Amino acid sequence: MEKKPRTLQEAIQYFSDEQVCIDTVAALRWPNGPECPACGHKEHYYLKTQKRWKCKECYKQFTVKLGTIFEESPIPLCKWLVALWMLVNCRNGISSYEVARDLGITQKSAWFVLQRLRLALQSGSIVKLGGPGSEVEVDETFIGGKARNMHKAKKLRLGHGIGMQGGHAKTIVMGMLERDGKVAARVITDRKKDALRAGISATIDAGSMIYTDEHVAYPFAISNDYTHKIVNHLEKYVDGAVHTNGLENFWSVALSAD
Repeated sequence: MEKKPRTLQEAIQYFSDEQVCIDTVAALRWPNGPECPACGHKEHYYLKTQKRWKCKECYKQFTVKLGTIFEESPIPLCKWLVALWMLVNCRNGISSYEVARDLGITQKSAWFVLQRLRLALQSGSIVKLGGPGSEVEVDETFIGGKARNMHKAKKLRLGHGIGMQGGHAKTIVMGMLERDGKVAARVITDRKKDALRAGISATIDAGSMIYTDEHVAYPFAISNDYTHKIVNHLEKYVDGAVHTNGLENFWSVALSAD
């Protein structure tokens, strides 16, 4: 059995080999062996010189990063995996400043890496929701108790993460539900386009069909990598396949004890 790294120095040395990084991510993503992201076929060729697979069914090529939190990131896998090792092995937690210093990247990049890794650990998967041909519902909700029932120190800690809804101090939570798939939720600071765009790009794979309500920020938050359709709740809640009822049902269950 291959010896796994026990210290940060060992982790940096261990993940310095690109093929080790690819094998590690492949094992996390496909416990039963690689599957083509396009057609789901399990038979493939591995193109060793290109570090990618070629599907025997649809003949499309794919890398281990395709459709994951690592896709399109200029940060190499060796740094991502060391950051993941630090995140799960440092009992007292780690900051973006520590990761930046140890990996030789900027604090902003380290913050980005940690955000995506924490979301992956929460959801239990490094694979994004959706993808070409998939439908994803996106909506936000407010979670929390009455502001007057909170201790003053807690109000200060929550800061601008609180939204006011019906006289209550609420934390804003963004939800994304893949139809016939998983659901992901994340706290956002506000309902403006930048916060919504960051949540969508980090969680939903390019090529997805995204359904939202009429909130004015969504047309500006959703990039051309996705197809976007809106249901206007002022007029109707369902317009054929265009609705967010699945996510509304999720919220009703999740908030039943709120």
